[in-house]
Amino acid sequence: MTLWNGSLPFYPGANLCFPFDTTWAVIISVFLSLLATFIIILPGIRGRGRLFWFLRVVMGLFVGAVILTIQFTRDWETGWVTANTSYKSFSRALVNADIGMHIGLAGVNVTLVGNPVNQVNETINYNEYFAWSFDADYDHSYGEGLEKGLPSPILYVAEKFSTQSPCSMHRQYRISGHYASLTLWMAFCTWLISILLFSMPILLYGGYMVLLTAALILFSLLFFFTARNTPKCPIQFGPASLKTDYGGSFWLTLATGLLCLLLGLGVITLNSMQPEKLKLIFNLDERKGEEEVWDKTYLPTQPSSSTQDVLMVPLDELHEVTSTQL
Repeated sequence: MTLWNGSLPFYPGANLCFPFDTTWAVIISVFLSLLATFIIILPGIRGRGRLFWFLRVVMGLFVGAVILTIQFTRDWETGWVTANTSYKSFSRALVNADIGMHIGLAGVNVTLVGNPVNQVNETINYNEYFAWSFDADYDHSYGEGLEKGLPSPILYVAEKFSTQSPCSMHRQYRISGHYASLTLWMAFCTWLISILLFSMPILLYGGYMVLLTAALILFSLLFFFTARNTPKCPIQFGPASLKTDYGGSFWLTLATGLLCLLLGLGVITLNSMQPEKLKLIFNLDERKGEEEVWDKTYLPTQPSSSTQDVLMVPLDELHEVTSTQL
């Protein structure tokens, strides 16, 4: 079989590596737009409550953006290896390449980048995604890869996660990813409820909802941890072995869960021990003080037993009025 324009005739071209999924790029753009909107209205908030209000906005947007974004990221578990390996099936040609595996909640991403990129009259720069979510057919995606004539290293890694593989990793990652995603969606809902309770404001129950959000986020890590630590088949490329470790999404999720845990405990502790400081953080004391000053400005006059009484009127119309007792 001959080459045509640097690629095999039955394969139109390589799927080039893309640094991130456009879905979570859209999510980040939306939350950054909301943050910019809140920054614009920030000067309209008076007093020292401006800083506390801004911190609450940043914390709330950060937690919400993280919970949504990690649903679609593909770096919960990552691994790279550099090896000399065969490039195509039924070919003795060897290439030196970096082989990467990036596992998310809904599938696995396999990359192949040559060192250098141009070898054996081809551009070796591949990025293939195989989904195992409940609405996807992993074996069908793997079969399409075989028909396209994907490079052997990509097919070798993808075959480890197929349902026909004796490694049994497909079922473990599929179920764990499904329940981890489900708990994260529940955490997003509890986060929205906590924002609503804090704005009402019902501070104690808002703290409880933040604690529940933290618990759900940490439970999602526990589900993924069960799949990560199950026995796996080795992925060997000659003497080199492809090994994976926890990726950026895993550590970001852990940090967000711990942050929500500290925030929830902090709100509950301050509510029970120092409620005045908690009200100060949520700008409740200043609001109440302003209302009291406004009310006292227009208090009705009280009778006096002295010969000369001063009647209380609005400050801008203040005059001395004398009265004589009958």
